[in-house]
Amino acid sequence: MFGDLVIYRVHALRRMFERAISEPDIRRVLNSGEEIETYSLDQPYPSRLLLGFVKTMPIHVVAAYNATDDQTIIVTVYRPDPLRWTADFRTRRCS
Repeated sequence: MFGDLVIYRVHALRRMFERAISEPDIRRVLNSGEEIETYSLDQPYPSRLLLGFVKTMPIHVVAAYNATDDQTIIVTVYRPDPLRWTADFRTRRCS
């Protein structure tokens, strides 16, 4: 579950700019992406790694949910490296 209010951490904004990933791209991933990892011990809020596709390009979004304020916090965004992820971008390759 994610809240309607989306807050972008400075780190995420920098990565979005560097990687030409737009806010509508992020919203698309939030709305229709697939959760591929869960980080339940993250503080101050548990977060999740989502995989979504914009056109045919895969995008990973790490987002946390603040249930108290119904906020979604975007931690980082990136295009997964095919050398570090399996062909479907859902599973990390072993190092």
